[in-house]
Amino acid sequence: MVRMLLICVAGACLLQVLMLPSAAAQEPAVRYGVAVLAGAAYDPDHIDLMMLQGQARLPYDQVFWHEAPDELYVKGEITLGLTLDGRYRGLAAVNMLAQYYLPAFRLGLWIPYVEGGIGVIYTDFQVRDQGLRLNFNPQLGVGVERPLPSGHALSAGVRLHHVSNGHLYSDNRGINSLLLTFGLHF
Repeated sequence: MVRMLLICVAGACLLQVLMLPSAAAQEPAVRYGVAVLAGAAYDPDHIDLMMLQGQARLPYDQVFWHEAPDELYVKGEITLGLTLDGRYRGLAAVNMLAQYYLPAFRLGLWIPYVEGGIGVIYTDFQVRDQGLRLNFNPQLGVGVERPLPSGHALSAGVRLHHVSNGHLYSDNRGINSLLLTFGLHF
């Protein structure tokens, strides 16, 4: 009971700090963040997944050196996770996604975005006929981001997540997942 009370007090203090106005009202061009991803593989097997992710987001034209819309960003991600279906097996991934904000569809303080990209993923588990443990990891997602007065932001989204070796090996049974994402960006 005391532990739960301390966690609630710490969470309330953190929320107060996040809500404080910042000296800079403008959103930073480069933003870092952390996110929790939770969901399940739905094809070929049901595998519960939980992941922790570190992120860096940069304006697209700072990465690829050509003009791009102001709403277009490149997001790099490093992810560590576990299966939660009783096996408790690990995974690690490095991904790069294009993230495009849609301010015309703003929902109050929430700004929607779409994202898509690819990376590599190592899974400490395999499904039948998967072939390799090191695979490609294409992803596609939608979400919303809410800027906070402190200059930080919260995000929530849903992502389709695929694991496949891209036919680099004769056995190529992929894993398809649906993940919910919750992030804090600073």
